[in-house]
This record gives sequence, C-alpha cells and structure tokens, in this order.
Amino acid sequence: MKRDHERAPVLEALADYHRQGRTSFSPPGHKQARGADPAVREILGDAVFLGDVLASGGLDDRLTRGRVLERAEELMADVVHADHTFFTTCGSSLSVKAAMLSVAGPHERLLIGRDAHKSVVSGLIIAGIEPVWVEPQWDAERHLAHPPSAADFDRAFDEHPDVKGALVTSPTPYGTCADLQAIAEVCHRRSRPLIVDEAWGAHLPFHPDLPTWAMDAGADICVTSVHKMGSGLEQGSVFHLQGDLVPPQLLKMRSDLLSTTSPSVLIYAGLDGWRRQMALRGKDLMGGALDLAARLREDIERLDGLHVNDRDDFCGAGLADDLDPLTVTIEVDGLGITGYRAADWLRQHREIDVHLNDHRRIGAQITHGDDEETTGELLAGLKDLVAAAPELRPVPGVEVPPPAELRLEQAEPPRDAFFGPAEDVPVEEAAGRIAAEMITPYPPGIPVVLPGERLTEPVLRYLLTGRDAGMNLPDPSNTSLETIRVTADRE
Repeated sequence: MKRDHERAPVLEALADYHRQGRTSFSPPGHKQARGADPAVREILGDAVFLGDVLASGGLDDRLTRGRVLERAEELMADVVHADHTFFTTCGSSLSVKAAMLSVAGPHERLLIGRDAHKSVVSGLIIAGIEPVWVEPQWDAERHLAHPPSAADFDRAFDEHPDVKGALVTSPTPYGTCADLQAIAEVCHRRSRPLIVDEAWGAHLPFHPDLPTWAMDAGADICVTSVHKMGSGLEQGSVFHLQGDLVPPQLLKMRSDLLSTTSPSVLIYAGLDGWRRQMALRGKDLMGGALDLAARLREDIERLDGLHVNDRDDFCGAGLADDLDPLTVTIEVDGLGITGYRAADWLRQHREIDVHLNDHRRIGAQITHGDDEETTGELLAGLKDLVAAAPELRPVPGVEVPPPAELRLEQAEPPRDAFFGPAEDVPVEEAAGRIAAEMITPYPPGIPVVLPGERLTEPVLRYLLTGRDAGMNLPDPSNTSLETIRVTADRE
C-alpha cells in the first residue's frame, strides 16, 4: 500500500487538540502553560507547554481509537524500508536494551562487539544476559577501535554455537561502519538475529552516498537516535524490525518493560515531523550536508597541525568497512595538545561545542541543519586554535596501552559483579581485583572497564593519566578515581 508521506499523524492530532479547545483535568499539571512559572515560560516559550499533552486521553482518546501513534510508526517504517517501527521517548539507551531483551534472556548469551556503548552493558546487567565479546578491529597507530568484521563474528559463532544472536555498533561515534550485510549473512546462516546499534545513523537511509543502512543490509533489529543526526528532540529514538526471527509482539512487550507510561508527545511530534521532512526532502537535504562537509574537510586539512581523518585513514583491511563523511574527526595532536584541551579552549574562547574529544582528536558532526555560517564559525575557531596552541602547551600525556593490554579478562558475568558484595579500594591497590562498576570515558561512551573484568596496571594508568589530562569519567562511584569499586573477596 502506497503511504502518503505528506501526512504527519502526531502533528495533525496535536493541531486538532488545540483547534478543539479541549479543557483537561488530567496531567500534565501545567494546564497548557497556564500554571507554569512565568520565568520558565519566558525562557522556554509557551509552545513547549502547548505541545505537552497526554498521549492517550489527550492526543488520542483513552482507547487510542484514532491510531495516531500507530499511523506515525507505519509511515516511519515505510520510509526506511522496515517491516515494523516503534517510537520511544527514552533515547536509544532504552531502545537497545529492549532489542537485547527480545533476543536473549537471563543466563543466555549474546555476541557483542566490545566497542559497544555503555547502554549495552547496562542492558546486560539488567537482563542477566552473558556477553560473548567480539573484539573490534583495532588501529594501533591511531589508538582507535573500529567495528568487528564479519569473519570475527563467524569465528565467535563457531566457538559459541549456543549464543542467541549478535549485536554490533555501526556507525561508531567516529563515523566508522561495519560490513553489515556480511555480518547479517553470518547470523542468518545460523538462523540467529542481528541487532545493530545504529544510534549515529538515523540519516543513512536518505542518500545513496551515505553508508548502507541496517535495514537495507539485512539486519533484524536496528536502533536509531533521531536526535543525534536527525531533526528529532533529545531522547527521540526509534527501533526498526524486519524478518521473522524476532516477533514484533515480543519486541513491543520487552520494550514495555522499560518504557515510560507517560511518553512525551513533544518527542513523538519531533520524530513524526522528521520522518515527513526526510520522506519529502531527505535526499536534497543530505546531499547539501555532504557537499558542505566535503568543503569543510578540505578547508580544515589546509590548517597547519590539523588532520581530518578520511577513508584512507579509517577504512581498509583490518579496519572499518565504510565511513560516514558527515562525522568530521580532526586530529589535533599535531598542535602538541590533546582533544580535551582543544575542546575546552573552543568552548571557552569561541563558544563552539564539539561532538567528541579524546586524547588526540575532536569530532564535529555535520547535519542538514548546518550551513556555510555554522561551518564558517567552526573553521574560524579552528584557525584561532592553531594560533593559540603554543600557549596551551605543555599538556599532560595520556598513556594509551596497546590493544593486547587494553583488553581485560571477563572474570565474572557483569550482573553478578555489579550486584554482588563489593568494596571500595584505593586505585593503587586495584590491579588484579575484579571491577564491580563501569568506567567509561564520555564521550564517546564506550566503557574501558566493565563490571566483572579484572583490572590491570596498564588500564589503570590509562584512566589515571586520562583523568589528569581532562578525560570525563562520569560512571565510577568515585569520579576522581581515588578509589575503585571492586568485588569483595569471597575467600
């Protein structure tokens, strides 16, 4: 059936709600802005409150007979070539957990790329799923992990035939992509589903020059964060489903375990409007963004001391399969500074916020919302950064271990270590102990230490030198890393 993508069911229902002049005696208590604090109304504007209505018993009737949300989800599924789509208003951190729960349960095992986001690890802890880690493809020269290859997953399936499926992250926060079609084929030869955490790839279906998106590559479940590279509001996420390896009713039921019973219609409206925008104008908008990013990359590359990573750096044998060119990753170590210091300087002195930062890079994401003015501001800020760099040196060094030393032994399942008896020990005494918490540099949000992993001196030195250089570590109970939470001795 041909879908009418001029329609936007959530937005249309919201317009009807206002046109009908409904009077509500149900939440939200601000009563269409009338009860909101005047100072809050001045800053946020009344439009925020006017769009904040109940999903059922407000936007739709109490039995949702208008099928407002269902119709919006059907349109989204159609435009991205999925069989089913589900909106969520708790971000992809929830969506990826729901996807995992629909494939594996307590004490069952799942193949997972070790470069997974912290939300995946949280899903393991909540569900009691046991991970079988698949090693990413590690660029030892640039100290950067790319998604595991199809061959890596194939070997892991052979070694662990009882696993229930596989999960891979693609694109990574650095824009590098896996060969999803090949990984899907590996999974499907064994009748096992593939979950793709494609939080950074909501835009991929809308232009042929972007990497292949998960549904077109044959993935069974795909999670996307529309707020990251699309026009959705923060926490706007969707997960898509195709094929018969995961029943849609099961996925919805698992999602309901985690979802709020008070979803934000504002977020639903953002998802619905973005789908319509992309259905009608997506190719032109993405094409403009790609042209803009290409020019920006060329201009930055001309600046002394800076290098923009491209396909030659990130793709090839033993590396990534593809690269999203809208993720502009800039090496700043040629200036003699860290990405942490570069990001701080740009924010403090040029009012520019970058997407990610690490010991040698910063990242800027370019979307269809950018133009020559915004990229011009970034370029001007980077030129000023180059000029200011001598004053920003010296910087504390970060001791990044080689791949073999960065990887920790999974001595206990994450859930057992997280919920079991634990104690805080001085970091100087933590080597050899089993971690009972996550330790995650953020961004990009990929844990260095997981609950159940045995701590080593090289990893502890990396975290401590990173902390001293400006690494953000929001996870551990002691964010200064003076102590680390470890499992209690059980002897």
